[in-house]
Amino acid sequence: MTTAEKTLFTVRRAESTPTPSLPPFGQFIGGAFVPSTSEATVDVVNPATEEVLTQVPAGSVEDVDAAVAAALAAKAAWAAKTPKDRAAVLLRIADIIEANRELFETLEAANTGKPAAVAEDDISSAIDTFRFSAGAARAYSTLGADDYAENHTSVIHREPVGVVGVITPWNYPLLMAAWKIAPVLGAGNTLVLKPAEQTPLTTLKLAELIAGEVPAGVVNIVTGPGRVVGNRLSEHPDVDLVAITGSVGSGQKVAASAAGSVKRVHLELGGKAPVVIFDDADLEAAAKGVRSAGFWNGGQECGSACRVLVHESVAEKFTELLVREISEITIGTPGAGDDVEIGSMISKAHYERVLVALDDARKDGLTIAVGGRATEGPGYFVEPTVITDVPAGAPITSNEIFGPVVSVETFATDEEAITRANETIYGLAASVWTKDSARSLSVPRRLDFGTVWVNSHLVIATEMPWGGFKGSGYGRDLSSYALDDFSRTKHVMYNRG
Repeated sequence: MTTAEKTLFTVRRAESTPTPSLPPFGQFIGGAFVPSTSEATVDVVNPATEEVLTQVPAGSVEDVDAAVAAALAAKAAWAAKTPKDRAAVLLRIADIIEANRELFETLEAANTGKPAAVAEDDISSAIDTFRFSAGAARAYSTLGADDYAENHTSVIHREPVGVVGVITPWNYPLLMAAWKIAPVLGAGNTLVLKPAEQTPLTTLKLAELIAGEVPAGVVNIVTGPGRVVGNRLSEHPDVDLVAITGSVGSGQKVAASAAGSVKRVHLELGGKAPVVIFDDADLEAAAKGVRSAGFWNGGQECGSACRVLVHESVAEKFTELLVREISEITIGTPGAGDDVEIGSMISKAHYERVLVALDDARKDGLTIAVGGRATEGPGYFVEPTVITDVPAGAPITSNEIFGPVVSVETFATDEEAITRANETIYGLAASVWTKDSARSLSVPRRLDFGTVWVNSHLVIATEMPWGGFKGSGYGRDLSSYALDDFSRTKHVMYNRG
């Protein structure tokens, strides 16, 4: 059922790397790049080559305060704009990204090590997010006015929350910024955004290119460490809501800091998605699905198909198919070819965390059927890995590795599969693979996850909400639900007597 652990993979390296167009140096506050009050800087590294691309300011509390003041000053005028006017701005942002697609793809790939297919999909999805939010902002609906108490007419107003603090992750820098910026602005709010320290470049480049299209102070960006910039955003008394996409630990810190001013929080956190494969499933389709959804973006994806539970009667056949699929994956640097599926890990620190997780699997006596090691040469590359013979309750079934690692465990009954799938602190995403129509309806309803796919995995539509339960947080990105999350409801009652 398994193969001996050996090195199968090499990194295909581009002969030359396109030079990315870098953003200006500074903090983007009040519609322009301005010097940081801090002299400290953060190196921004190309993880595929380990070369330093540039430096950005390691922002300060004073930088955050200035950005919040700019957002506060712009709040009333932006909120007063009609949905049509706000939508026009969002559509213009989408057009700017579209017109500069190659620039954004090149810059994103250089900053993250993403292969061409992933970078292209990220930029396309960011464009679609702005365009959808523009339409959703104009189609905002709520209860109509009516009489619910004698001689009184009630009206419901859906208002902007105010100033929103946004903290984005490093795995999808521009896309996750779009997931927040578009609905936040569409609902009539202003914002201050902190990009991940490792991957701020496309967000800053977006700020540079849209500066003339968005009123000053509506969008502000402050770079720097989470313990300074993120913490100040979370606790700032003039920030009305703080939204983060990140780890469970980061979300807990944000929520605790936000509690001091009783501000709302929007948390989209980690995941450990179970892939439940029943005995009647199309095993070849399931193996191909795990290849795509388990290793997309190098597994640095909170909805990744990283934990397979397969019925014991078909486990050997499925594992053979999966190992064959994964053995064919091509690893490479940006620019090394359109067929490259996996790039580098995002940073040296994360690369080392993934390797420690693989060493822990070996110490636990688990079988590494394919992959399992770092590749030779520069860059933070880890082989695509399948770990088999995983017993129930093993640490790998619950710990989020966030790398190109998929584990395989077995189950005997439907009830066991459902129970085991739900035995995790996470509740973001899951998938069910079966040809039984009754099972395809009943099992997803019993899985405690915000998104459940049937016979597919990691297919996302901008029109549908994305968000989780339990440790994966609360609040929804995408769809009209995101605009709900960044709005507040007010009841006005008129006395007609």
